[in-house]
Amino acid sequence: MSKPVLPIILLAAGQSSRMKGRDKLLEQVDGMPLLRRQAMMALAAHSGPVIVTLPAKPHPRYDVIADLEITRVPVPDADEGMAASLRRGFAALPPNTPAAMLLLADLPDLTIVDLKKCLQAVDLKSTNSIWRGATAQGQPGHPIIFAAVHFPEFAKLTGDNGGREIVAAAKDHSVLIPLSGQQARRDLDTPEAWDKWRAENPDR
Repeated sequence: MSKPVLPIILLAAGQSSRMKGRDKLLEQVDGMPLLRRQAMMALAAHSGPVIVTLPAKPHPRYDVIADLEITRVPVPDADEGMAASLRRGFAALPPNTPAAMLLLADLPDLTIVDLKKCLQAVDLKSTNSIWRGATAQGQPGHPIIFAAVHFPEFAKLTGDNGGREIVAAAKDHSVLIPLSGQQARRDLDTPEAWDKWRAENPDR
């Protein structure tokens, strides 16, 4: 039996507050702005809908994904923290969605293969309800796929809450999916982190 086609929610409404005036999602990676790379990766990983949360218009992030077949979800209250993006992203899912992948936009080492590996691991007939990318050493990271049983919980989140309590409560029903190296956890939030990453990845 074929796997269900699951939506991907790409979180891209953050303010890059630690970037000293730069926008981390507009940094160039693989010849394009990081946000465009991540959105294209999500589109290529499956045939389902891709939902992207974004700051309220006008904002230059809209320009770099203007031609992509994605659902754009403005988050006018994004300054509240990640919870606002999560609430709006999960609320935008199509009716009767059985599960959805949550993808952070600032993880430049994730690949299409990683996303496909995580999607293939989902077994909605099992007792598990969370499937999560991990480092090669088994440290939990991203992306994270949540079964629909968790969707109502996202509507209740407030502040800068990334859903840690939801993940923690379901630890006995979670599956870790090892990905190469540190790809599941390496996010770039500061100019110094970007400088270090570029030094290690001169061809990207």
